[in-house]
Amino acid sequence: MMTLLSANFTTESLLKFVESTGFAGATWGNVAMIGVAFLLLYLAIKHKFEPLLLFTIAFGMLLSNLPDANMYHSELFAEGHVHWGSFVRDAGLLDYLYLGVKLGIYPCLIFVGVGAMTDFGPLIANPKSFLLGAAAQIGIFLTFIGAFALGFTPAQAGSIGIIGGADGPTAIFLTSKLAPELLGPIAVAAYSYMALVPVIQPPIMRMLTSKKERSIRMSQLRTVSKTEKILFPILIAVIISLLLPSAAPLVGCLMLGNLMKECGVVDRLSKTVQNELMNIVVIFLGITVGATATADAFLNFRTLGILVLGVVAFCMGTAGGVLLAKLMNLFVKEGNKINPLIGSAGVSAVPMAARVSQAEGQKEDPSNFLLMHAMGPNVAGVVGSAVAAGILLSYLG
Repeated sequence: MMTLLSANFTTESLLKFVESTGFAGATWGNVAMIGVAFLLLYLAIKHKFEPLLLFTIAFGMLLSNLPDANMYHSELFAEGHVHWGSFVRDAGLLDYLYLGVKLGIYPCLIFVGVGAMTDFGPLIANPKSFLLGAAAQIGIFLTFIGAFALGFTPAQAGSIGIIGGADGPTAIFLTSKLAPELLGPIAVAAYSYMALVPVIQPPIMRMLTSKKERSIRMSQLRTVSKTEKILFPILIAVIISLLLPSAAPLVGCLMLGNLMKECGVVDRLSKTVQNELMNIVVIFLGITVGATATADAFLNFRTLGILVLGVVAFCMGTAGGVLLAKLMNLFVKEGNKINPLIGSAGVSAVPMAARVSQAEGQKEDPSNFLLMHAMGPNVAGVVGSAVAAGILLSYLG
């Protein structure tokens, strides 16, 4: 009798243990999303696709899709609001960390670090680069129109369009405000396409330019004074914030970081935001953005549409910068021609897009150096994507 009772107790204990494990609560959605997380980890580690963020995004995706781990609860952020009444009682670790995304803190802190690592000298030396950076944002607005026509809401269409700016923090900032339910797919698309810049851009650049245009040599940039470099971030922050207050958080933080770098009196702060602060925020941002990629949010035809529209936005942005450079060449003298290849760098993926312009130029003329010229539109694209996000937020937010 005792043996029978002992056996029943052991069986019940084993059943309870099995029921308490994540295996019992696993769904096909969980399994599929864990598979996607493994794929992204493979791409980040093996092929180094934007590893600093894609790695953390993938691991956050893995954590949030582990059954019954209760680390992230999408219902606490349903309908774009934080449900504080249930937050303290039900929140998991990733819910608390996600507040930095929801409240727009992480992207702005990253922009401080980006600003401290950015040299606006090439842009100041050649102000025409601003136009190329602006032209490359055309993909954002054309894709916004296309996404809206395909049935996405205006807020969702704006969030999808911003992928064309090839600026991950800006895409996360805008999406967290307008369409947080799309944050996971949009973040994955934005950083994946940033990593694929050397694959996506060259065919478009070659298709839109002739051999002669790709061989254009540009005159050496003038030396930019320290005073100009100090005044630039101050003036840009003031002017853009007055014209477009909704862009002030991103542009203001970008220019704050740049002023730290250029003024020369706060080197400790500049080094901190470039290294320690940047690294810490990247970890938190990536993990929490990945956590939003749950099976319900990710495994649907809408995600496929976002991926397709994202690459369309990126391609149109690349084409926009190249075509404007060709148009500008119609109105300048022969010795002042712009190599259209640098227009593609306006999509903002710093400095990868500028390096692609350099590589394509040297295929035609190995002694032609376009890198510094391409850095002008490249850093202008960072400002341009932030301004585009501000415009969308002011109209759709």
